[in-house]
Amino acid sequence: MAAPNIVNVTTIRGNTEVLAVTTSATAVVTNNAASGKVYKINSLVISNIDGTNAADITVDLFRGGSAYSIASTITVPADATLVVISKETAIYLEEGDALRCTASAAGDLEAICSYEEIS
Repeated sequence: MAAPNIVNVTTIRGNTEVLAVTTSATAVVTNNAASGKVYKINSLVISNIDGTNAADITVDLFRGGSAYSIASTITVPADATLVVISKETAIYLEEGDALRCTASAAGDLEAICSYEEIS
């Protein structure tokens, strides 16, 4: 687990990942150990696709076997979206880090994450 030096960047690739959020903590983006890359998370949007029921979202940064809370049990109303991370609150995933999501109800929430892979 390291933070690669990105002073001499040769490549920046834009990526978007999607996830049907379940009741188990699941990574929407993972920066593998020894990847030699840094991932800049530009946005994470959670959508509630259930037309009737609200659901809670928990988002964490998983590092070194520990989960660090970014958003903890925030209610997303039915047919609504929640911006958890934006350009103004961007975070970096170092080698070995993962950005994970957990829902209070399976099948209600979807996550869309836009990020840059920097190497």
